[in-house]
Amino acid sequence: MHVWTLANQKGGCGKTTTAINLSAALAALGKRVLLIDLDPQAHATLGLGHASESGPSMTQVLCHGVAIETMTRAAPGGFHLAPSSPTLVEFEEQAERRIMPEQVLVHALEGVRGRYDHVIVDCPPRADGVLCANAVRAATTTMLVVETGIFACEGAKRARRIFEDKSRDFGRPFDLRVLATMFDRRTRFAREVLIAMHAEFGPAMFDTAIRHGVRLREAAGFGAPVRELDPSSRAAADYDALARECLDYARRFRAVAAKPVPVPLAMNPLDQG
Repeated sequence: MHVWTLANQKGGCGKTTTAINLSAALAALGKRVLLIDLDPQAHATLGLGHASESGPSMTQVLCHGVAIETMTRAAPGGFHLAPSSPTLVEFEEQAERRIMPEQVLVHALEGVRGRYDHVIVDCPPRADGVLCANAVRAATTTMLVVETGIFACEGAKRARRIFEDKSRDFGRPFDLRVLATMFDRRTRFAREVLIAMHAEFGPAMFDTAIRHGVRLREAAGFGAPVRELDPSSRAAADYDALARECLDYARRFRAVAAKPVPVPLAMNPLDQG
C-alpha cells in the first residue's frame, strides 16, 4: 500500500484538485484507492458531492479511535473517500494533551492495509500543523504540490524544509516528489517558473505538469472528478499521465525497498564466536 501525502504551506495550489483527480485516475487504471480528507475545510469531501457536516468523518478516527474502514464512502470515479468535517479542528486542540499525536494516522492506516493499493491524503494548507505532521509521517511519499505562479518556488522550498525537519525522527528516509500545477504553457512567466522548479528540485520533479483549465473548476462544481465530467479533456489526460507516472514510481520504490541491505562482514552474526 503506497501512501501519497499531498501537501504545501499554502492553499490555492491545486492540492485538493490533484487529490480528487489523481484518485480517480488511479482507480480508472484498476487500482483500489482511498482518498483521506485531512483538511478541516473539507474541500475534497465537498468536491466529491458529500456534505461535510453530517455522518462520520476523520474526526472520529483521529479523536476517538474509530476504524477508518467503518466510515468510508463511495466516491464518483470508483474510489473510496474518508471524509472530513469542520470538527476536525478538535484534533489540533487535543494534540497538546496527547502522547505522540503525530502518529495517530499511522496506526489508523494499519486497519486498511491490504484493502487498498494507494491511499491519497489531502492535507490542510499548513505545513507545520499536527494534521500535516500526521500525514507526512504516514506517507510512503510526500507530494509537494506547487502552482507555477509568483513566489511558488520560495514557498515550496520553505515547505520542503519543514517536512525535512519533521522527518528527522522517522527512522527512515524521507521521500519527496514535487508536482507542478496550474501550468499555462502560453505564458513565458509560467514556463520560466517551471524551469526554475526543475532547477531547484531536479529529479524529485514529476515529468507531468498539470495544465490550467476551466474543466477542473467545472468538475469541482459538479461534485466529481474531471474524468467523470469530460474524460476526453486535457485535464483528464494530465491526471491520467500523472497516475501512470505514480504507478511506475511506486513499482520502482517497492523494488528498491525489497532489496536486502548488505551486512558488513564484521557485523555478520554468522562470523561471531
